[in-house]
Amino acid sequence: MTERPSQYWRGEIAKEAGAIADGTLSPDCASFLGVYPEGFLEAVDAVLAIFEVEARELGAASDTQILAVVEQAVVALNRVNQEATGGSIDTDEREQICLFIDEVLTEPLSSCAGG
Repeated sequence: MTERPSQYWRGEIAKEAGAIADGTLSPDCASFLGVYPEGFLEAVDAVLAIFEVEARELGAASDTQILAVVEQAVVALNRVNQEATGGSIDTDEREQICLFIDEVLTEPLSSCAGG
């Protein structure tokens, strides 16, 4: 299963917090801490979770149906970005989200069934 970008960002925040706590990273060198508030991460995660469910339900859908599901996710992410009070979806985040969308749409449906 593909890791959501929001899950990756949380992991990086935890790594940096641990490195700062054990003295191997200066707080001035942290690039994730303080960038993504929990509310922002939750909102992004919720949009991507809905996208995953809808994408997996597509089956043998037409390109138009697939693009409609992608568009819904993009519009919802744009709304999250506009309403965010901290955190933002900039170039790096957009690239990670695009990769996630591509991976969700192309990973085999049978991956959950062990085959």
